[in-house]
Amino acid sequence: MKIVFMGTPDFAVSALRRLAEKHEIVCVYTQAPKEAGRGKKLTKSPVQIFAEENKLLVRTPKTLRSTEAQAEFAALKADVAVVAAYGLILPKPILEAFPMGCINIHASLLPRWRGAAPIQRAVEAGDSSAGITIMKMDEGLDTGDMLLKGEVEITKETTGGSLHDALAEIGAELIVQYLDNPESFPPQKQDDSLTCYAAKIDKTESKIDFSLPAETLERKIRAFNPYPAMYFEYNGERFKVFKAESLAQSAPAGKILEGEKNLIIACRQGALKVLEIQRQGKKAMPIDELLRGMTFEGSLA
Repeated sequence: MKIVFMGTPDFAVSALRRLAEKHEIVCVYTQAPKEAGRGKKLTKSPVQIFAEENKLLVRTPKTLRSTEAQAEFAALKADVAVVAAYGLILPKPILEAFPMGCINIHASLLPRWRGAAPIQRAVEAGDSSAGITIMKMDEGLDTGDMLLKGEVEITKETTGGSLHDALAEIGAELIVQYLDNPESFPPQKQDDSLTCYAAKIDKTESKIDFSLPAETLERKIRAFNPYPAMYFEYNGERFKVFKAESLAQSAPAGKILEGEKNLIIACRQGALKVLEIQRQGKKAMPIDELLRGMTFEGSLA
């Protein structure tokens, strides 16, 4: 089968790798290199790096809305486009360019989470499971017909990072399974009444707000691990928190209940016991390692 692959981050690389083993990848579309790091050096996407290493044709248009870009896309004469976290809007001429259209590897059990950050939002919301939906794309936001699903449990140990990695592999497996025999997976309409919007993560969300319940913060810490990582500030220094647990202790929100052998901070409901932390300029470490050289006292409110 001739495939155009459209994706950008690490999440998409697993699917591209598997598809390239079985099918002809006629072109890879990915977002253009972006400035990154202190030096603002142009950095290629993980998908572009993989594609170039494997001598695949790569295109990085800034938009697909121009007639020129759409004609160039259609001229590839592929059977299908496979999309995985591409990051650009696909207009109708793109969606309809190939016989099988555009098939999306979406990182949620649709219609539960539509939008940019379904993995993190599922963990943050306390969902018991997450998954992948292989879907036929239309002009809406993740509103197309569902074709195939794969599910994974969310536990108290699940982080945004671990769920991301698990779903990337599930997505790669499912897209290959679907393309092997698409007739076996008839499209199913979504129930719009069951959907939630998975808003893109804003860095301002990552500051720990101790006026929230401890259970809510524990989930947010797991959801935003490893990126953008939740943090608090103490004596003008930023501390990232990668693991914590909620306790039933009660005190004014932000009060440091323990800060020598353990770090426990009161929340609006309950308290947060920090288990893994990162000091500015240092590596992440268990909290007991940090507390060998410093103590916390007072309030973080």
